[in-house]
Amino acid sequence: MKMAFKRIHVVVMDSVGIGEAPDAAQFDDFDVDTLGHIAREKGGLKMPNMAMLGLSNIREIQGVPVADKPQAYFTKMQETSAGKDTMTGHWEIMGLYIDTPFRVFPDGFPDELIQKIEDFSGRKVIGNKPASGTEIMEELGEEQLATGALIVYTSADSVLQIAANEELIPLEELYRICEYCREITRDEPYMLGRIIARPFVGKTAKTFERTSNRHDYALKPFDKTVMDHLKDGGLDSIAIGKISDIFDDEGVTRSIRTKSNMDGMDKFIDLLTEDFHGMSFLNLVDFDALFGHRRDPIGYGDALEAFDARLPEVFANMQEDDLLLITADHGNDPTYRGTDHTREYVPLLAYSKQFKDGGKELDLRKTFSDLGATVADNFKVKMPEYGTSFLNDLK
Repeated sequence: MKMAFKRIHVVVMDSVGIGEAPDAAQFDDFDVDTLGHIAREKGGLKMPNMAMLGLSNIREIQGVPVADKPQAYFTKMQETSAGKDTMTGHWEIMGLYIDTPFRVFPDGFPDELIQKIEDFSGRKVIGNKPASGTEIMEELGEEQLATGALIVYTSADSVLQIAANEELIPLEELYRICEYCREITRDEPYMLGRIIARPFVGKTAKTFERTSNRHDYALKPFDKTVMDHLKDGGLDSIAIGKISDIFDDEGVTRSIRTKSNMDGMDKFIDLLTEDFHGMSFLNLVDFDALFGHRRDPIGYGDALEAFDARLPEVFANMQEDDLLLITADHGNDPTYRGTDHTREYVPLLAYSKQFKDGGKELDLRKTFSDLGATVADNFKVKMPEYGTSFLNDLK
């Protein structure tokens, strides 16, 4: 008999890939393996709770024992969309197929785009390179105060970010510039996923500090996702972390902001104690932002172990009719060259207290959309065009 769950909790471990995808070479990725290479660099990962669920049953990870009786259903998922960025991965998880990749600018933005920003704003642009937000603020913040220039930078994602000192450039002006950037980069040749206003305060490099006035200007999904179908069906679709930004608030019934992986876990565990009917959707971005892009395998491994240590709290607060789906949105092998994401399989672990006999292996999922299709199938809302539900396999 098909199981029915009152609540499904989707946890995306941002960038936690589990080995090279079949089409990795098309993305200039060779011998990439986020989890495997982190475990190698650390001399083994200590993740007893993910081990219990069946992480090493998907593909053996050094230090993580293979479970004799895994408590979760386990497999890996293969991305089909033409991109390996955050938006593409999440949109595919919720049932979309992206055939035109969002653009990334690893060498900075073209001169013609920078000129348009300068002409519109009346301010010179400095930076124009991939960078950490805190680092470029420290590097160029004093120059901005001295010259009034805009700090423009990007990352391995499809994003244009503008850092501006609120004490020099008013928020209204920064937002107006970002809105202009959003309008001129929606289509080719730019096709940018997000424009982000990054305000900060302070007088010197050592005292600069970001404020809470960040604002994201994202592209809206080009079609309805499973989140929209849940919302339209009167069910909860609760976004935790940067999920609201990724979907530009589409299909979101409630948004919960987070400051870090551990804050995200705090907010998620608190939510588990509430009564709701539908889906929660959590993104844990630190894996990607703090460790993957910065090529820090040891820090990444520590963060994975810290996440694992919080899982007993999750299990303790889950209800009998809850389903937990743990996955990722792409890879970001911190031992690979450059700073970009890597084209990889992602893990999928499905756990519920209803699984009295534990779990077993599921078939390889040939699209991330199988996850969204399973959510839609469970709640009897409109199925996405892409994806095949595995709900019937959970017994």
